[in-house]
Amino acid sequence: MIPSPRPVGPVPAASTVLFDLDGTLTDPKEGITQSIRHALRELGRPVPPADELLWTIGPPLRLSFMQLLGSEDLADEGVRLYRERFGTIGLFENAVIPGIPDLLDRLATEGRRLFVATSKPHVFATRIIEKFGLAARFLHVYGSELDGANADKRDLLRMIVRREGLDAAATVMIGDREHDVIGARTSGIATIGVRWGYGSDEELIEAGAAVLVDRPEEIGALLAEAGPFNPARPAPGASR
Repeated sequence: MIPSPRPVGPVPAASTVLFDLDGTLTDPKEGITQSIRHALRELGRPVPPADELLWTIGPPLRLSFMQLLGSEDLADEGVRLYRERFGTIGLFENAVIPGIPDLLDRLATEGRRLFVATSKPHVFATRIIEKFGLAARFLHVYGSELDGANADKRDLLRMIVRREGLDAAATVMIGDREHDVIGARTSGIATIGVRWGYGSDEELIEAGAAVLVDRPEEIGALLAEAGPFNPARPAPGASR
């Protein structure tokens, strides 16, 4: 466990925990990289090895294709071709991170409210969560829209905070990329960075993660050490 030299603040006594999906709850390497390679192949572009595409796991997909193809118009076509494969094959070329189900069970048993907060379209994220038997642990799966709305984690988390009536001071984000940390900071939420995903220590620390962890069980221990919390209740006007 490596404390950040520039923490946002202490890990809060969180009644609500938001989880990123790709690289945090599951390892989506094969499905994402092979679907990107499919799109590049269909566009007649050079197709790099999967290990050279790991940087695309986490950021909004369209931004990755803009960087790969150098054109907004081609990026849109790249996304379409990617989804052509991902929507039928790639989303299930995936695996749950060992220790995650036990962590989710522990946090839910403690009375914490759990949500998925991913840049992936929620129509795909929900299918993945259901496929791997994780759905019952979460109150809701939040993600982007197919038209790109809420693909930016800042927009997504602002929407979740507003819709669920969350107290930012009693909420923590769990994620593996700088986008998770920056998005959370925009809403005043602290982040626990996970080291089993696709972001580097430097990336997470520079973005302002409160602490980094090596194993899912460390998250449960950190939240327990943060002290007692009041079990969350939906605020007036919240969706649940």
